[in-house]
Parts: sequence; structure tokens; C-alpha cells
Amino acid sequence: MVMYEEQNVLLVYPEYPDTFWSFKHALKFVSKKATFPPLGLLTVAAMLPEGWEKKLVDMNVRPLRDEDLRWADWVFLSAMAVQRNSVEEVLKRCREAGVKTVAGGPLFTEEPEEFGQVDHLVLGEAEVTLPRFLQDLKEGRPQHIYAASERADLSRTPVPLWDLVDMRHYDSMCVQFSRGCPFNCEFCDITALFGRIPRTKSAGQILAELEALYARGWRGGVFFVDDNFIGNRRKLKREVLPAIAGWMRERKYPFQFFTEASIDLADDEELMRLMTEAGFYKVFVGIETPNEDSLEECQKFQNKGRDMVASVKKLQHHGLAVQGGFIVGFDNDPPNIFDRQIRFIQKSGIVEAMVGLLNAPKGTRLYKRLKAEGRILWDKISGNNMDLSLNFVPKMPRHMLLKGYRDILATIYAPREYYERAKTFLREFRPSGRVRFRISGREALAFFRSLWRLGLQERGRRYYWKLLFWTLARRPRLFPWAVTLSIYGFHFRKVVEGSALR
Repeated sequence: MVMYEEQNVLLVYPEYPDTFWSFKHALKFVSKKATFPPLGLLTVAAMLPEGWEKKLVDMNVRPLRDEDLRWADWVFLSAMAVQRNSVEEVLKRCREAGVKTVAGGPLFTEEPEEFGQVDHLVLGEAEVTLPRFLQDLKEGRPQHIYAASERADLSRTPVPLWDLVDMRHYDSMCVQFSRGCPFNCEFCDITALFGRIPRTKSAGQILAELEALYARGWRGGVFFVDDNFIGNRRKLKREVLPAIAGWMRERKYPFQFFTEASIDLADDEELMRLMTEAGFYKVFVGIETPNEDSLEECQKFQNKGRDMVASVKKLQHHGLAVQGGFIVGFDNDPPNIFDRQIRFIQKSGIVEAMVGLLNAPKGTRLYKRLKAEGRILWDKISGNNMDLSLNFVPKMPRHMLLKGYRDILATIYAPREYYERAKTFLREFRPSGRVRFRISGREALAFFRSLWRLGLQERGRRYYWKLLFWTLARRPRLFPWAVTLSIYGFHFRKVVEGSALR
């Protein structure tokens, strides 16, 4: 019997399918294998006993091998809904190899009843439930399920164990400042998972995590994975952002930060300034819909009663490029919602526009409402916003909704509309001089690959050349942006053609 102090733990991150956010087709241009490393598993690894041997297999970087399973006493898994198929394959292989499994993360927390084959389910936030499992394991009486209603104290969250990662395979690294969101949108499961009161790390913790990445030699993008980075504005303004800005200034700005935030960031001049001074250059914003009745329906009150195009352009003028999330399928969506979404996206210059069909994740208020109305078709969701799946009966006729959705994607990612939208963005964007993109050999190679693939081979190549020449003439400083957005467009078109437009 293996002693508690001598465990071999294999941390496995299942594979993502080819989706909008996978960027798989774009990553090939820069010879990277995955967008981000698995921050949750690396944080869990740092919470395990120091004497345990630990290895990470990110299946988005390399396959899970039989010898990995033979080495392991335990396999620790974390995943989201979109990784379900890969999760099931990993669990099957673990059972066949006789390796015990421990699983946590959003997928298992929201659907524990679906994974009875897992030996130990450590649900919720690991800072709360993992120590209980480890203590019971040490005493020889581990339970099948560990769950807790209390929220984690993030001041106790350790620095992720970055030694397990080969950073060369990734496009960006990750940091988390907070969990929770003060808003309560009906379709969102964040408040069910993490609550409405944002809990945060200290400025010292954030600097320690940045220093760990810097010491490992990382230079480049760092994603703050918070679901709403600006949930605790007071702490950001008084402590965290000034501390990050000072740290970045001392090290000559080695990182470029991006994150997620609510649209009301555009109302706060001081906060936008502090973010760009700290090195932030991009933010994902949940726009959802230009239809006020649909915003009322889903209780996205922070978006109501405002000129959202103006808000987006204000963020762009302050040096924050906007990625946007959009949804169709609300009960109050009118028949012309599809044309309205297209017009909004084109006018706003949101180049990275993720348009999805509404779904009702289990645990959300939307799911509970639709369940009470008898409209839920099945509990599971795919997690892939663009696969045409609907787990409920919409008010709009299904065929009309799917056709309109396809029309949106076919339009906004057609070469002419996409490159025109990129030009609209480049007209508006005023990047901070503090965000410095280093042109390495890898980036230069990506540019030459884009010349070949997008400039010579792809349909719509004339729009690619028009964008490059326009940028060189009008906004030469933003030429790297023009190339990057062109490469992103190639990925988006591949995803759209391979899923939603089949």
C-alpha cells in the first residue's frame, strides 16, 4: 500500500473541442498549442502536500499516455461543460487502468449526479473542500462527495504551481484577482457558483503571482480570468491597480493584461485610466442584445438605458479593445433582432464578436423559470455557444431562430464585413503607450504565414490586403493589430464553417 506521504498525482486537463474561444486555427500561425494553461488545476497542485509527486497533462498540449496512468496513484480532473466528451474518455481510461480519480471544477460541481463513476468529487471552491478530502484521505476514510455552502477566503489561495507547465506551448498565462459578480443576470451561472459579493486577493498576492510568472521567464499576455474584474472597484483603484502599475513600470512592462468586465466600466474614467496605466489593453464585455425588452427579461440592468455603441467606443478611445458576447433566443427578441445584432456589431467595431444561442445552464434562475414553465428539453448544455443546440423551447419558432442565428454568423464573419469591422475598430482605438508588444521571431513568422494563407490562398483575400494597406497608410502604429485580427478572423471563419453553418 502506498503511504499517504508518497502519492503520485497526475493532474489531467481534458481537451477542448474546436470552438470560438479555442483559437486553434489562429494558434497555428504562432506555433502555439493552447491559449491558456489550466489555472485551476495548477492552483490545486499548489494546495497538495509538498511531498507528493505531481505531473500535469494538459490534453490540449499533448495526449494522455498509458504510461502516465501507470505512474499515477491518483488522477485529479477539472473541467467545464464544453470538455464533457474528453472528460468521459479520460474517466473510462482511468477505470480501465485501475487509477483512482478526484474531480472538481464547474462541470462536476453543477452536475455531480452525472459522474458517479468518479471515486471522489471535490465540489465547489477547492480552498474549502480540498483540505477536508486530504485530511480524510490521511486518516484512511475519504468520502465520495465533498461539498460546501460557504465561500472561499481568497487570502488563503496559494500561488499556482507554475513549475508543472511548459510555458512555450501557450499563448498567454493566467491570474485570478476575484470571484463573484455583483450583478445577477438570469442566464448566468457565475453567481450560483461564486456568489454576488466579489471576494478578492490582496495586492501583495497579485504581485506575488505576477512575479512567479516573471521569474519563470514569461513575457507576453496575461489573462485576469475574473468573470467581472471590476466587481470591487474600491480595492482596484486604491490598492491593486496602482501596485500593478508600479510593478510593471519597474520591469519595463513585460506583460499585456486582458480581462472581463461589465459595460459600466465605460462610466468610470478613473478606473479606465488606472487599468491602462497598469498595462491592460483588452476587455471582454457581455453586450448580449441591443433590444431593451430582452435586457429587462434577463435582468441585465447594467446594460439598460444606455447607448452601448457609445460605451464601446469610449472603452476603445481609452485604450481598451472590446471583445463582445451576444445572445439571441430571448423570449422578447423581435423578428428583426438578427438584423439589429448585425448592425450593432458592425457599427461598434467589436471585431471579436461571440454570438451564441441562449441556453439555460442548470443552477441558473433561467433554468428554474423555464423548468417551472415546462420548457426545459434536457438538463445538459454543450458549453459550445455555436453548435446550434438549445436545451429549452424558445418563444420564437425554432426554425426561425436557427435561420436568423446562421444569418448573423454568415454575415459578420464573411470577409468583407469582418475586415470592414476591423477597420472601424482601428479608426477608434487609442492604445496606451504602456502596452508594448514585442515583435519576436514567432510573431514575424505569423505575419509571413498570414501573407501566404490569408493574402494568397483564402477567399476574400482582397479585403485582407485592403486592411493592411489602409492600416499602413492611416494607423501604421496599429499594423500588428491589423495582422492579429486578420488571423483571428481566419479562425472564426473556420469555426463558423465547421459548426454553425454545416
